[in-house]
Amino acid sequence: MTALPPLPSLVGQPLIVGAGLAGVMTALSTTRPCVLLCAGRLDELRPPPAASWLAQGGLAAAIGADDTPALHAADTLAAGAGLCDPAIVARVTDDGPAAVRRLAALGVAWDRNPDGSLQRGLEAAHARRRIVHAGEDATGAAIMRALIARVRHTPRITVIEQARARDLVLHDGAVAGLRVVVAGEEATLPATAIVLATGGVGGLFADTTNPAGATGSGLAIAARAGAVLGNMEFVQFHPTALSAGADGQRLCLVSEAVRGEGATLIDETGARFTEELATRDTVSRAVWRHMMEGHTVYLDARKAIGAAFTQHFPAISALCAAHGIDPLTQPIPVRPAAHYHMGGVVVDHAGRTGVPGLWAAGEVACTGLHGANRLASNSLLEAVSFGTWIGQALDGHDRPVRSVASVAATGPQWMPPPVGLRRLMSRYAGVIRSGAELEAGLAQVLAQPESDARLVCAAIMHAALMRAESRGGHFRSDYPHAAPTPHASRLTLAELTRLSTQMDAPMATPQ
Repeated sequence: MTALPPLPSLVGQPLIVGAGLAGVMTALSTTRPCVLLCAGRLDELRPPPAASWLAQGGLAAAIGADDTPALHAADTLAAGAGLCDPAIVARVTDDGPAAVRRLAALGVAWDRNPDGSLQRGLEAAHARRRIVHAGEDATGAAIMRALIARVRHTPRITVIEQARARDLVLHDGAVAGLRVVVAGEEATLPATAIVLATGGVGGLFADTTNPAGATGSGLAIAARAGAVLGNMEFVQFHPTALSAGADGQRLCLVSEAVRGEGATLIDETGARFTEELATRDTVSRAVWRHMMEGHTVYLDARKAIGAAFTQHFPAISALCAAHGIDPLTQPIPVRPAAHYHMGGVVVDHAGRTGVPGLWAAGEVACTGLHGANRLASNSLLEAVSFGTWIGQALDGHDRPVRSVASVAATGPQWMPPPVGLRRLMSRYAGVIRSGAELEAGLAQVLAQPESDARLVCAAIMHAALMRAESRGGHFRSDYPHAAPTPHASRLTLAELTRLSTQMDAPMATPQ
């Protein structure tokens, strides 16, 4: 549905903002009637603007006889470069096999071997083959189609399409409602439980694999309400986005699974220049440096995969064909692109923020799982696990609903970030950063008109400037080594406000 249903019919129902994997899983995991807000349309054939649909690689889970959750946890901790929460890592990796079973029970058809066992792929920095797929290299789309079909057949879930959140309404510091815009109509929905599942920040960069709507709006909404933002400087750049298409458009991903099957990174001379299965930050920097030296970079699957490429990677094959590239006979041109945000709204082991009644799930949340550098394919697992746990927590969340006036939203209206701002982020807060560049970039960001995108860009740049070291996805050319003692970074709206008198975004309005 698109039209806003009668507000009295929604009173007392949890509001879930975002219809990617984390949001949909939350809605399916609670037993309560709930409202699922989708920025586009929720349709198996017309995907909403959610990054979950674009996931190629799969979901990481220790299901093999040679694997254990403890090994999975060790790989996650190593990739996180000292900033993971070990208790969260243990909890999520322990849940991996059960998460695979839960998705199967919800209708996800995992790819299987002839004997019926689950196929297991290998990706960078994993010590075992533990990546499960559905639909070969279209895992995200396969999972989402199955879950959306389940949502459509679950009467207790009310879906509101073409809906964007503007701001939280607070009463005595706790959630009391949500200001939204639905197909141009503004309204205030009363609620005592709100789950932000609004995705990441890749859309703030010129080169990104993310949908255009991934601009951190949930982070801005949470910060204005008093939530803490954590590890904002840690942006993961995927080393192999297809280097084709118009300037400023979303770049399509060439999955890490292709390198897992033996494809190599070469330049225009045919020379291999890096270890393909190192962590993503390492490979991205190697590719970026090689490009800055004047080289063109390619992913070469001709020898390692050859004729089997089309069978194992049908979506990538079709993508390449659309750009006139034949991966069986030609190397694939690639370059790094903003892909995943390890930072976000700080939450506890149950997904709760510091604002009573507010949860966060998926890429918008900083759970402690990813640390400074996400291990490949842990993002889908995190979305399933935390979506499940938050949905279950909503069953026990019971507070009286307060009447809130249906008034115009006070937060900035969502608009796509201007191309100039995206170029600023890629130039000054990209794969390799420096203090001087971050200072120059931050000054230019603060000179932009007020918007959610401006607030989030400033937070990323400020956090990157304050971290005078290199760690995980954050690399400073003027501080190329890690500091002896790792520390998590935390940021509030009050701290951002002190950066400039212009940073005066309105706080959530008390009732």
